Amino acid sequence: MADLPIAAVTRIAKASGAERVGSDAAELLVSLTETYIGKVAQEANKLAAHAGRKTIKAEDVEMAISGI
Repeated sequence: MADLPIAAVTRIAKASGAERVGSDAAELLVSLTETYIGKVAQEANKLAAHAGRKTIKAEDVEMAISGI
């Protein structure tokens, strides 16, 4: 089961120019987005741990996305 709400992802797609979003496309967008967030969070967590912190900061996320 997805953690991100499909309706929110559909709204984002529409705000980005999509006129209509099929349910299969919305589900795939949710799945891919959750995978991407998971990868970014894992990398950001490594960076925070390397800095001796348990808390992920914005700088960790920024560095993580530059490496993905």
